[in-house]
Amino acid sequence: MVTAELCHHNLGAEEIVQDGKSYLRRIQCKAQAGKKYILYKYSSIVTGNDDFSDFIGETVKRCHQAKAAGYETLLGRSSEVWENYWAVSDVEIEGDPEGQFALRYSIYQLLIIAPAHSDKLSIPARGLSGQVYKGAIFWDTEIFMLPFFIYTNPSIARNLLMYRCHTLDGARRKAKEYGYQGAFYAWESQETGDDACTHFNITDIFTGRPMRTYFRDKQIHISADIAYAIWQYVTLTGDESLLLDGGAEVILECARFFYSYAYFKPQKNRFELLDVTGPDEYHERFNNNAYTNKMVKHTLRIALDVLDLLKAKYREKYDDLVTRLEFEEDMTNIAEMYSKLYVPEPDRNTKVIEQFDGYHSLEDVSLDELKSRIINKNEYLGGGNGLATNTQILKQADVILMLHLFKNQYDIDTLKVNWDYYEPRTEHGSSLSPCVYALVASEVGYTDYAYKYFLKTSTIDLTGEAKQFVGDLYIGGTHPAANGGSWMSAILGFCGIRGDEDCLYINPRLPEKWNSVKFRIIYKNQRLEIYISKSEVRLTLEKGPDQAVSIKGRKLTAKAGQTIAAAYSA
Repeated sequence: MVTAELCHHNLGAEEIVQDGKSYLRRIQCKAQAGKKYILYKYSSIVTGNDDFSDFIGETVKRCHQAKAAGYETLLGRSSEVWENYWAVSDVEIEGDPEGQFALRYSIYQLLIIAPAHSDKLSIPARGLSGQVYKGAIFWDTEIFMLPFFIYTNPSIARNLLMYRCHTLDGARRKAKEYGYQGAFYAWESQETGDDACTHFNITDIFTGRPMRTYFRDKQIHISADIAYAIWQYVTLTGDESLLLDGGAEVILECARFFYSYAYFKPQKNRFELLDVTGPDEYHERFNNNAYTNKMVKHTLRIALDVLDLLKAKYREKYDDLVTRLEFEEDMTNIAEMYSKLYVPEPDRNTKVIEQFDGYHSLEDVSLDELKSRIINKNEYLGGGNGLATNTQILKQADVILMLHLFKNQYDIDTLKVNWDYYEPRTEHGSSLSPCVYALVASEVGYTDYAYKYFLKTSTIDLTGEAKQFVGDLYIGGTHPAANGGSWMSAILGFCGIRGDEDCLYINPRLPEKWNSVKFRIIYKNQRLEIYISKSEVRLTLEKGPDQAVSIKGRKLTAKAGQTIAAAYSA
């Protein structure tokens, strides 16, 4: 990285002085009362991601160009960019100043960290002031941040997913490292897609010895999360070009990886996924994690659908992929695995979905009781000897996250029963967790709980109450995934926004404090303004072809330039 600075001022004599390893700019002037003095400092930064032969010359040139343009011009350009961002991403809440401030803070954090300028970068798990996780990219981006960008700035969403296309070879290398085929995406992904996570990445707070963890090698759901996200983008934007530019190949290689990882049990005539770690990281190396199995089955379905789509509409691309990847046999294997993959279902009597095989046999202890056993506030609760390992206490949403992502496949009673069961057993040791409970609480009518968790995720960086250590590892910094969760809780949760390939659904359940909310979204490349009060939904389609909309189950058609309104009861 090369940085250049250029100062422009009317203060007086200037000189550059060295102070140890630092170079400082010293300006001396004799100030007069009542006179205004202005100093402008123009800076330019060029990194290795920029394609220049003369990095120093380029940074100096840019500084001079900035000086020639002048501060007011540069401020105007910046303001215009921000006005365009806020025009589509802002959410206006009436009646809740605290929630309004926290939500806008979250939106701002997402906008400043997004790689709008490049499709070879993504958003790391920590933002400002957070060096932990080595700046690596996690599944946080695809599951917790991407929805915001899909609905407000699809071009940035596409950039984030193209990062995964560019890093496919790194995922292939990881699969090969562990003896599998296809693409096993990194737990902590670097610019190349290689995994920055070690096998011993937490230190035991009592012994000072590194602990063997299984984030890197057993969290296979990462590949499924990425396939889910690519297909979600295509479904909600209609932009199939992402598939042609690498997305289809990613999905097929992820499906191939899962087939190579799975076990087939002849006596049960089914495929199973054994020895995995789900989103709840306190429980490692268990069989048939419900979230993982469901996401893998969805990935297999996506792969088959992508093949059908390419064959019907993009035959040349289809032939290229099938030939280059030698995928003929894989198509048969994936279809068979899809039809026979075991996915834990709700219990016939209780409707509770067991998180993984044997979960119900673990000690059913209350969260308060578990916390009373803690000796050191920073001790890690998972791993081989953690306090939560042999109990039913979870680190974060697991089954509940699955129910959110596939809520249209389960009835409300199943969502409610599982929320009631898992919520008291969840420690929320991750910033990813509260928004998921907010989303499902909204779905089942627990609006007060949903609002509590909305505030928890929205204010995580404002209150300083986030977990700061895992063992002796500092994990501070801002939380982009929680920022994305804030927006999801508000728009997908309270406002009930959900889209599929045919229709936009709006099922509002506003919290008590919210008198109304107004926002814009982009759906199928069309911009819509939506206003929701306690009793009415108004939607304006700003441009584009007619759009099917469902408001609380009532099917309507939105036409460009017109506003449709529908009354509803909470």
